[in-house]
Amino acid sequence: MIEQQQKLVLSPYIEIYELIIPKDNLLRKIKELVDFGFIYDELIDKYCIDNGRNAISPIRMFKYLLLKAIYNLSDADLVERSKYDMSFKYFLDMAPEDDVINPSSLTKFRKLRLKDMDLLDMLIAKTVEIAIDKRIIKSKSIIVDATHTKSRYNQKTPRQVLQERSKKLRQAVYQIDKTMKDIFPNKNTENSLEKELEYCRQLISVIKENEEVCSYPKVTEKLHLLEESVDDDTEHLNTSKDRDAKIGHKTADTSFFGYKTHIAMTEERIITAATITSGEKTDGKELPKLVQKSKSAGMQIDTVIGDKAYSDKKNIDAAKEGGYELIAKLCTNVTQGKRKKEDQFEYNKDAGMYQCKAGHLAVHKYTEKRSTEKPNRNPRTIYSFDIKKCKTCPYQEGCYKKGAKRKTYTETIICDSHSEQAKFQETEYFKGKMKERYKIEAKNGELKQRHGYDIASSSGLAAMEMQGAMTIFAVNLKRIVKLINEK
Repeated sequence: MIEQQQKLVLSPYIEIYELIIPKDNLLRKIKELVDFGFIYDELIDKYCIDNGRNAISPIRMFKYLLLKAIYNLSDADLVERSKYDMSFKYFLDMAPEDDVINPSSLTKFRKLRLKDMDLLDMLIAKTVEIAIDKRIIKSKSIIVDATHTKSRYNQKTPRQVLQERSKKLRQAVYQIDKTMKDIFPNKNTENSLEKELEYCRQLISVIKENEEVCSYPKVTEKLHLLEESVDDDTEHLNTSKDRDAKIGHKTADTSFFGYKTHIAMTEERIITAATITSGEKTDGKELPKLVQKSKSAGMQIDTVIGDKAYSDKKNIDAAKEGGYELIAKLCTNVTQGKRKKEDQFEYNKDAGMYQCKAGHLAVHKYTEKRSTEKPNRNPRTIYSFDIKKCKTCPYQEGCYKKGAKRKTYTETIICDSHSEQAKFQETEYFKGKMKERYKIEAKNGELKQRHGYDIASSSGLAAMEMQGAMTIFAVNLKRIVKLINEK
């Protein structure tokens, strides 16, 4: 049951907050900046109004998740810090003497209360609304790019993940007390997930019994990570890997297994829109969604800045129809020439190759020279695919002919098909706007290095979208606070 009105925090010790929390504290600034009542309004339908035990305020639960995103903590470490960090308790609208929640409550809140919510768009729109209200956003440009996030399991079996985390935990314990090795359970030698889970539970139990060892942060952090893997993701551990994640390509020679977050950001470095896809999706196709979402969030757009991945013909035409200029350099392989089966083959600018509908990348390419017998014929680039993959591909019907010894895709290059865009990219305005693109690279780095966005915190696209929503919300709020302070 949820109460229809939020309670005021009444405590004889409430004045402690004013004495010990600095005026420039980040959490104090965010608390003063944001009215989190919108969370209550969004989630009230997920609770019963007149039956059952009183539930913890959804606003407080949401704030726990926001703290997790800001400080990149596990659930257990987040709750532990909330016991003694007065800035955390102040931010959570708790009295200094209040008890904290059980970490398992966060898992239930994510899975039961935030399920089926369009959290990503809602939280981004809220920060854009705040930024516009504070007159922080002055530009009418958005910068677009995509960043990669590796799957939690990263093509490893769940058993391998558990083995790695239990190994790191044992190593941390040995640095403190080598004699613990004598009382640890025997390692699992069978290729059985169930046996590995049982071993991990026994290992956790033995370590928890030793209070002295558990008092060391380097042990508790790894202990909590292993516990979270065992408890929070048990339902996913019957799969060999994250089913929603796919293989994407950073270059022709390097790949990753996971997801892509496609981002639109203002020149002031406020993220205005995001879409999250599996790793094999190309960047350019997400541009119309990013533009539309940015406008829905309240942005006025006259310029879109991106790399070569966004310069295909459809995006150039869409820019003309939408009344904005596309600052993206032409790439011959993407933007020039007529192609057949455009819906089945897409150009991957990171790898410099085309990829098929199944996400398989071409393994070789070559360009035909202009024929002396047919001087008016345009040259073609021919891409070859791995025939072994084609033979077992679920999309081979209408693409691969059984018995064929090779599979190729041909692109005709027409040199003058985008002359207007070619002229535009030589102007000083175009060159000046392109200099703004570095900002989104720095933003991607911030998401990964400071907020743990380089690896998914759980498995599945829905969990990745929730992680993206909370991380981007946290990053945007931090940026807004910084810009307000600089005024």
